[in-house]
Amino acid sequence: MSAPTPPFLVDVMCGTLATYLRFCGYDAAYALDRGLEADDALLAAARAEDRRLLTRDADLAADAGDRGFLLTAREPTAQLEELATAGLDLTLADQPSRCGVCNGELVRVPADADVPEYSRDPAETTVWRCRACGQHFWKGSHWQRVQETLSGL
Repeated sequence: MSAPTPPFLVDVMCGTLATYLRFCGYDAAYALDRGLEADDALLAAARAEDRRLLTRDADLAADAGDRGFLLTAREPTAQLEELATAGLDLTLADQPSRCGVCNGELVRVPADADVPEYSRDPAETTVWRCRACGQHFWKGSHWQRVQETLSGL
């Protein structure tokens, strides 16, 4: 099967996969974030938004036709391997562009900006803010763990 093309709609069974795809710079909407659990709702959203549906549900993938991509693995790392084997580029983006929490677009925080207490100081570390949810991100230990996972595929 050829590589699925973005943007993606990730079924409720594959939430961690959505986060990894976002780290790679892909627009990866997660069905549960949108309250989409019924197959008809997932199919309608994928069609309306021109998204490729990633799912472990064989019937749902079949109903989606060319818009569906069936994942057989249960574990996120194995799902990533399936996508890589199919030809999807799973390289960690140099600069994060998608929020790992909500899939919103990230913008770089100016060095002199006020940030929440949990955030790194943008004068010392590059920090990004999600335009949608306001969450702040930086390349820390989580970024390194994602890099290790992706480089092991």
